[in-house]
Amino acid sequence: MWHKIIYICIITLVTYILKQLFSETPNFIKFKSKFFIFYIWSSIIAIVLLPFFVFNPKNVKNSLFASQIVKHITKVLEIKWHLRNGKVLAEDRGAVVVSNHQSTIDILGMFNIWHVADKVAAIARKEIFYVWPFGLAAYLGGVVFIDRNNSKEAYKQLKVTSEVMIKNKTKIWLFPEGTRNKDFTKLLPFKKGAFNIAVAAQVPIIPVVYSPYYFINRDKNMFNKGHVVIQCLEPVPTEGLTMDDVPDLINRVRNTMDAVYKELSKEVLSALPPNYPLATVD
Repeated sequence: MWHKIIYICIITLVTYILKQLFSETPNFIKFKSKFFIFYIWSSIIAIVLLPFFVFNPKNVKNSLFASQIVKHITKVLEIKWHLRNGKVLAEDRGAVVVSNHQSTIDILGMFNIWHVADKVAAIARKEIFYVWPFGLAAYLGGVVFIDRNNSKEAYKQLKVTSEVMIKNKTKIWLFPEGTRNKDFTKLLPFKKGAFNIAVAAQVPIIPVVYSPYYFINRDKNMFNKGHVVIQCLEPVPTEGLTMDDVPDLINRVRNTMDAVYKELSKEVLSALPPNYPLATVD
């Protein structure tokens, strides 16, 4: 008798999930499934590539190879990425790339343009390392994990990474906001870590701005098809600057990126229907 009850419960649950997934109305299951699909696909690729990464550990070329496979999940999620002024990323030199941070989907955006920048070492918080198998594959792929609660150790790790950046002409990619920004109107304040690295190494800063993810609304469980513009700005030189110049450098870069973010917001939002359910800021 019990096995019949369990069978009926499973069938009912599966039916309910499928109904939610194929529903035209936004719902929690359909919303979370988009992120789940991204995670599962990334994990499968990580498992497949791990044996190959082990023989060439912490090489940024591993991440480049993986990104060219993982990025195809974009078609399933129905997101279109449009890179502008990508030539600044393509230059073969060490640099610090700073971009705004809105969602886990930022990583997918990076994957779609990774081949342009070629040699990239992304900086991520150490908690992501423990999300296996993705975290382990990322580590072997050259991603640098730092403990944001231990500034001294984080700085030491970034110093070593910056030395590799100069030697191998690798770009370091950071999110200076430090956390996900859910505000469509402006960028969050920038932390100084990325700018300290750039000034210490005397390498340029390349600002990269993602347009707002208007198609994602957590409050309304909405994850529609969408279009994202990734705008690369002109490199900001740091030659001759000292640590005393960092506060002014942060303000200049943030103000420029914030202005571009607002311009991109107007561009992508103006094309939407008047009643489009945009996310709101609490």
